Amino acid sequence: MHSFGVIGHSFTNGGDEEQLKQSIIDSSESALAFVVLTGIKAQKEPCSDKVYLARRKLIENARRPMIVMPSATDWSGCRNSAGRTAAIERLNRLRELYYPVPESLGRRKIEVTRQSANKKFRAYSENMYWVEGNVLYATIDIPANNNHYLPEAGRNSEFEDRLVANRYWLNRVFALARAKKHDAVVLFSEGEIRPLVQEKGFRALLARSRQPQDGFDAPRRQVAQLARKFAGKVLLVDTVAAPGSKAEPAIEWQRNIGHVSAGSRALEVHVSKDEDVQFTLKNADNGE
Repeated sequence: MHSFGVIGHSFTNGGDEEQLKQSIIDSSESALAFVVLTGIKAQKEPCSDKVYLARRKLIENARRPMIVMPSATDWSGCRNSAGRTAAIERLNRLRELYYPVPESLGRRKIEVTRQSANKKFRAYSENMYWVEGNVLYATIDIPANNNHYLPEAGRNSEFEDRLVANRYWLNRVFALARAKKHDAVVLFSEGEIRPLVQEKGFRALLARSRQPQDGFDAPRRQVAQLARKFAGKVLLVDTVAAPGSKAEPAIEWQRNIGHVSAGSRALEVHVSKDEDVQFTLKNADNGE
């Protein structure tokens, strides 16, 4: 059917702009329908328009259609000159610079549908979906730093508002997949929501009472529930980078839900269909 690429967070585990450049060059040499990229800067780099625009120019010059997801390091730790948090302002600036129109970046564009097309969720342009073959692909803004849940009282407006937007977005994506009878849904996020370890019953109640609060709890439960009602496969791709991990990425399946973490690596995924959809993983850094 087709293949797509994933460029994990290049600025973790000692990575830098050169790693990002090389991953983009490598993706240009492969016949990929599109490439999903997470993270445009390192935590310690400035949260400046200059950095944002320089990385956008780099990504825009890629040969393949580029779908960019913001990472926690791109905005959540940003501060202004007075030392106060500038997280929400910087996230909104990223949205202005990277998601102004309903199409991908890269020299060859693909059309996408953004959540911001809904007037109730104008801000959430980073959440988008598109179709390749008969597979529905979607991004959802779930950053790796516990979904940007802040334990300090009265400081969780961004987390709570995005939780509402993401709940609506997931419902819409799966409703569309069911209505159009898509063969599979592939969800991309930075954070690992871990639907394969969804706890049930009394254990689930205990898990939700633990401290600190699990910022991934709500999307984890929702994805597990929606996947159970969907006839096709559901593949979740995140870019959590385990410090020092040398294990090769692999897709783990449980019933119809699959999961793979790209970390800071570049991956290629081949999508084929016999009786049902098959996802075959290739590590773009090290081959099969």
